[in-house]
Parts: sequence; C-alpha cells; structure tokens
Amino acid sequence: MKRIEAEQFTTSLTHHGEGPVWLGHHGLAVLDMLAGDAVLIDAGGQEKRREHFGETLAALRPRRDGGFVAGLERGFCLVNEHFTVTGTMQCWTNSDVRMNDGACDPQGRFWCGSMAYDLTPGAGALWRLDPTEGVVQAIDGIGCSNGLAWTRDGTRGYYVDSLTGRIDILELGPDGEIAGRRPFADVTAEGFPDGIAVDRADGVWLAMFGSGRLLHFDHTGRPDAEIAVPVKQVTACTFVGPDYSQLCITTSRFGLTHPEIAAGAVFIATPDMGGFAPYTFSG
Repeated sequence: MKRIEAEQFTTSLTHHGEGPVWLGHHGLAVLDMLAGDAVLIDAGGQEKRREHFGETLAALRPRRDGGFVAGLERGFCLVNEHFTVTGTMQCWTNSDVRMNDGACDPQGRFWCGSMAYDLTPGAGALWRLDPTEGVVQAIDGIGCSNGLAWTRDGTRGYYVDSLTGRIDILELGPDGEIAGRRPFADVTAEGFPDGIAVDRADGVWLAMFGSGRLLHFDHTGRPDAEIAVPVKQVTACTFVGPDYSQLCITTSRFGLTHPEIAAGAVFIATPDMGGFAPYTFSG
C-alpha cells in the first residue's frame, strides 16, 4: 500500500474542523462546524475571513448562479455572495439532532445528513434540498451521517453512515430517488469512518477519525494507498486548487484533553490522482 505524508498548511484555526470546499475565486473554505463558522483561507494558509452562521454550520457549497447553500443545525439556508443568509428551511425541531455533512449532486440538488448529538443509533436521516421539490427526507434510520460525494460522471454516489463502519454506494433511479444502496468498502477493523472525497478515477479517499490517516479505495473498493497526518482526529477531505490536484484535510480538537499542537489545522497532500470541481446547487 502506497503511503503519502500530509503537510501542515495552516495553524490550528478551528476547534472542530470539517467540510472543506473549494469556492473558486473565494478560494478554500473550511468549517469550524460546532462554532457555526466558515473560515476562508488564502493561498499562503492564512485566515482571511470568518463568517458566522449560527450554532452549527454542517456543510457549505457554491450555488450555480452565485452565492452558497448551507446545512445548519436543523435545516438548510441560502446565502448570497456576501455571505448573508437570504432564506432558511427547517427540517425538524428536535434539539437532540443536528445536521452533520453534505454535498451537491450532479443534478444540482443539495444533500445533507443528520445525527444525534449523543450518537443514538437510527436517530438521523439523509435530507435533500431540491430546487423544485423543496425539502425531502431521502433515507431515515441513519446513525451518524458523514461523507457524501458523487463520481465525476454522476453514475454513483458514495455515502458514509459512520456507525455502520462502511462506505456505501448510492444508486439513483431516473427520477433522482435513491433506487439502491449497497456496501462498497468495510472499514470496521480500521476505526471510525468520516468524510470522503472522490478522485477522477472514481477512487475514494476516506478520513479515519481517531487514527491520524486517510485510506484510499480504487473504484472496485480495493484499498491501495494511505495518507498519514500527524493529528489523530482527521475529519474530512476535498480536492482543491486551480487543477484540483491537491487534497485538503481538516482536523479537530473536539473532546481532547491534551490535543496535539496542530489539532484543528488544515493539512495538504498530493495523491497520484487528482479530483474535480465540486458540484453546485442549482436553486
């Protein structure tokens, strides 16, 4: 198995770093999720702007015609180019459950999944914000909704419910509904699976929370590479840069009595295969 070393890109600028995304001319954004902040980072790894969205900011993605869409603690919101919230949609009222991770699909819809704060099995769900249909609950009975991403051609989605210890494949029907879900890679013996990124060859990078590494699986589900990070709590990853050749990795200090100095920093690695631009929300 090929081993790649990640390099530190920023100082420790988040408490619970999550949801990295490349925002074009805005550059790189990472989320300080449980602080409800989006942190914009310049090419030199310096924080250039921090925007506050509320108690929780679970996911942030660009909109096709400008601005952004976001997952908040218990729903969705639309955001303009100046990072001002212009509309909100609540999905539930139970304060024990929050959104956790999300992404847009090739059809321009925004998906975000939820989890219970105490990780109660089955308390979460996978939600979809559709520009025409509005808010849809796509899957219920989720334990801890985490990584979500699609292949470049849009023929399959990859999904992580961390409590299953797997990456699953989501198959979409002609109507855009989930027609099937099947295991892709089982990592039960490796630790707690978190966020993912898909490369141009349909391979998947998976952040293994608590283990200080990311695992790579080729399009068949075979593990063939790993990235070592000098921080145990790696949370999420995404391809960044003008050519999407680098993998950005977020980390967390959450729950640690004696965190590493670099916990909460962003790291960068350069895999053999790069990625592609994130899909955008069409609403």
